[in-house]
Amino acid sequence: MARDFYAILGVPKSASADEIKKAFRKAAQKYHPDVSKAPDAAVKFKELNDAYQVLSDTEQRTRYDRFGEAGVGGGAGGPGGAGGGFGGGFPGGFQGGFGSVEDLFEGFFGGAARGSRRSGPPPGDDLRYDLTIEFGESIRGTTRELDLAMRVACTGCGGSGAAKGSNTKECDGCGGRGEVRTVRQTMLGQMAVSAPCAKCSGEGRVIEKPCTSCRGEGRIKGTKRLRVEVPPGVDDGTQIRLSGQGEPGRHGGATGNLYVVITVKEHPQLVRDGIDLLTEIPLSISQAALGARVMIPTAEGEEEYEIKAGTQPGSELRIKGRGAPNVRRPNQRGDLRIHVVVEVPRKLTREQRHALESFADANGEERG
Repeated sequence: MARDFYAILGVPKSASADEIKKAFRKAAQKYHPDVSKAPDAAVKFKELNDAYQVLSDTEQRTRYDRFGEAGVGGGAGGPGGAGGGFGGGFPGGFQGGFGSVEDLFEGFFGGAARGSRRSGPPPGDDLRYDLTIEFGESIRGTTRELDLAMRVACTGCGGSGAAKGSNTKECDGCGGRGEVRTVRQTMLGQMAVSAPCAKCSGEGRVIEKPCTSCRGEGRIKGTKRLRVEVPPGVDDGTQIRLSGQGEPGRHGGATGNLYVVITVKEHPQLVRDGIDLLTEIPLSISQAALGARVMIPTAEGEEEYEIKAGTQPGSELRIKGRGAPNVRRPNQRGDLRIHVVVEVPRKLTREQRHALESFADANGEERG
């Protein structure tokens, strides 16, 4: 059944653009699902949005007046199709479902209208440390001692920022809430907008007498020594998170995390492919045809390996369980995959040529 968008907004067909906008503001404030307790508020709010999208656009309104809802892509879901949310319904681009009233206000005020927040000292910063290790260490794991230049908790005040014998008290600028509220005039009427308290920087408490060692900050410049266990199987770019090993927050705030980012040095003969290791070995024609024992590179060093007679050029040999460990399951290892390269000599000695000619004659091959 076709809907009457003018009736939904409660305006006559002769209504001006300004009248349509005012009607939408008033109705939207009444029926927003986060404000209205009515069971059909969500349905009415969506109808209001559908109607406003059409009637606020001159071209769409003209088509609607001539052809009805069918002229503006009507049907299930209304403008924007079924389940299309509220894309563009509010001036300023309110999109993506109902959201909350605070999210709606945030769009109007450019991010300043967030609701109540938790007061208290802010947490410390997360830190990053770039650690370079050898290829073999990435396979078997390793332990490193790190010396970090960072801010540490002040020993003079224990990180609180308050001098000995002093304390903190509730901020009288915000009553301990960490935020102050002001009333602003918006398109939906008067709205309360919250912002961090400038007097306590949003913490809700102020220091009576600041510590002289850290000037009330609760932390000072220093160094920290830390042991890092690098597990077997780490790859280039792996991040190791050490919870609570970052910088402490101001005034005793929670400590951040330390992220150790691994760089693995290249191996001259091995390359990783997931948990598999790849390498290649050069074989002479006789080694490939007759078989041989050759030295191959592995993660643990060079080892002797038997090449079977008749090994073909370009073939891949696989040694199970000799790849890299799975960093999450160290007992699970990948494979060592060996690509065979058969080298053809560019120059032959007289003996080599005679031997190859005899081989060709035995196969009945014509020689050039």
